[in-house]
Amino acid sequence: MLDVKELQVKYGDFIAVSSASLELSSGRITALIGANGAGKSSLMSAIAGLLKPTGGHVLFQGEEITGLPASEIVQKGLCLVPQGGRCFHRMSVEDNLLIGSYPKMARAHRNDSLELVYSLFPVLKTKRKDPAGTLSGGQRQMVAIGRALMTEPKCLMFDEISLGLAPVVIQDIYAQIRKINRERKTTVLLVEQDTNRALAMSDDCYFMLEGKISLSGASDTLTQEAIRNAYFGRTEVADD
Repeated sequence: MLDVKELQVKYGDFIAVSSASLELSSGRITALIGANGAGKSSLMSAIAGLLKPTGGHVLFQGEEITGLPASEIVQKGLCLVPQGGRCFHRMSVEDNLLIGSYPKMARAHRNDSLELVYSLFPVLKTKRKDPAGTLSGGQRQMVAIGRALMTEPKCLMFDEISLGLAPVVIQDIYAQIRKINRERKTTVLLVEQDTNRALAMSDDCYFMLEGKISLSGASDTLTQEAIRNAYFGRTEVADD
């Protein structure tokens, strides 16, 4: 589904991602784990077209998409849900959601997609006419996820969407992500700092350390020692 090959991202002279490679298999949940500053968000932004990589390649369903604008990448079926529940605060919840249906392929099913979002997050239907800025942080994150679903994505990327949210809200949101993956067969890339949560949620896992992939493998096969080394120190890559 998604093949990232030796991607590099710089901010001026600062190298945020030095060389990162990962593969996402269709229909599976893949976690990307690392501490603050590891390069996770920069990698996600480069994949999604929000940052232009300075090296490497991104292939989506076999097609080169490296450096394409985010608007074109979304229309190909790859969508990023950023951290922080970003919404247009003065617009209604429903209008925020409908913005997601701008790709041509999504317009014909806009009403069905809207009902899907409301079925996953009933509170949004209750508040659909309210300005998004009046919602709680968790509810705004639901709007951001719903807006991404409105694009009819083949692959969804979630960038640390649990930051700052109450545990009960995180549990609900993660349950809906799993439901989206299982029932709609949507491929998922999930960025997290919480190792236990990410491993429990995912089929496959990558760890980042100082701009590089330090460990990879099936989530249920990674040892605690290998995880500690990958998260905090020595770089090593495990076999699948």
